[in-house]
Amino acid sequence: MGGMRFIDANVFIYAFLKPKKEPPENVKEIKERAKAILSRISEGERVVTTVVHLSEVANVVESRGGKEKAAEVVLVVLTSENIDVLPVSPGDYLKASLIAEEKNLGVNDALAYVKMREHGIKGIYTFDRDFEKLDVEVLTE
Repeated sequence: MGGMRFIDANVFIYAFLKPKKEPPENVKEIKERAKAILSRISEGERVVTTVVHLSEVANVVESRGGKEKAAEVVLVVLTSENIDVLPVSPGDYLKASLIAEEKNLGVNDALAYVKMREHGIKGIYTFDRDFEKLDVEVLTE
């Protein structure tokens, strides 16, 4: 799994959600990058995420795009050949919350880090600058 990359919730959220009004330039650029990452995945690049990150995507998509859209996104991710959705145990979440406290991170960001270390994954697709605090390769395209 070492060459594989983790994909953060925000990549899916930027790719799937349509803004209500004309987005600022930087948001447009991030949306384009997110879509490019997802299109590489649909063409065969393998990535990893967790059931918790998928839940995060579902919650945001549901609040902004409705229940049907959220269910559709979850189904697309879970049935994708190239996205491994890892389970999360209470122990994983405990580790994550301790790292979150220690490094001043969000708990789900720390969870991504825990899972990346567990699976020897070095790179993460994300638009979240907090990952720059960690010894991981932050990939935004």
